[in-house]
Amino acid sequence: MKVISQIKLPVEKEMELFEKKFFESMSSKIALLNRITHYIVNRKGKQMRPMFVFLVAKMISEGNVNERTYRGASVIELIHTATLVHDDVVDDSNRRRGFFSINALWKNKIAVLVGDYLLSKGLLLSIDNNDFDLLKIISVAVREMSEGELLQIEKARRLDITEAVYYDIIRQKTATLIAACCSLGAASVNPESPDVAKMRRFGELIGMAFQIKDDLFDYGTEKIGKPTGIDIKEQKMTLPLIYTLNTVSEKDQKWLINSVKNHNKDRKRVREVIDFVKDNGGLDYAVKRMKEFQKEALLLLQDYPESEYRDSLELMVNYVIERKK
Repeated sequence: MKVISQIKLPVEKEMELFEKKFFESMSSKIALLNRITHYIVNRKGKQMRPMFVFLVAKMISEGNVNERTYRGASVIELIHTATLVHDDVVDDSNRRRGFFSINALWKNKIAVLVGDYLLSKGLLLSIDNNDFDLLKIISVAVREMSEGELLQIEKARRLDITEAVYYDIIRQKTATLIAACCSLGAASVNPESPDVAKMRRFGELIGMAFQIKDDLFDYGTEKIGKPTGIDIKEQKMTLPLIYTLNTVSEKDQKWLINSVKNHNKDRKRVREVIDFVKDNGGLDYAVKRMKEFQKEALLLLQDYPESEYRDSLELMVNYVIERKK
């Protein structure tokens, strides 16, 4: 059995019902919008985010979920989908998960409007049901994701990212959404309990590990849907590169910064940067930090009684850093 199917097993019924509710939550009177949202739903990914919502909710409430849990999962997926649609426009990307992106098929203007529509649908789903605590969790995530992206752009211009700033960026850009999934799951069944903050931290740790794993793919040879060296081409300062910059000689530092700043479109030079980072321990250090985040996340789960839901979350944490794409 594939790992994802194994993780999904204890919440399979909930995920089936969620898919129906999620599709309904996107519906519109505009035929063009329905055509696009239908395209989105039929090309969904692994749906790890709603899985987090259901698994956390069931782990902390002895296997119970309620309508708020379904709404929380739908909201997070609507918001996440909106950010992906907008990201593809920002990155001028024509592919998403091996399929054409919305902007490739319907152009940027429509893609931006569709992203806005999905975002508003997500917010209204919470407001219409008075889920103001869930709405706050989501809104904080949206704010932090935007700040994280902008902080990364600001720092990329000067290439002066420290390791601490890098963690700030990935916490906001990537980890905050997974943190929101986990705290939503907790808040949906046990509002205002210490579980909400604890599960937020749990999600944050997984998100940090997840992003470092993504950074490592940029240096790998696996076919993962994005070409190797793309982060370098986009002048993104990732952990392997930051570590290397901070540990090599001044001469090598200058060469690295010059390569990323002025030769990032030169394939041969990008390849040289990748090899240099590998040879100077950048990847090993990133793997070490990733495993530290993983360990801390697994430790938080020990506070909860053994259950199939906890087992699945443990499996998910391990999958995040062992995945091949």
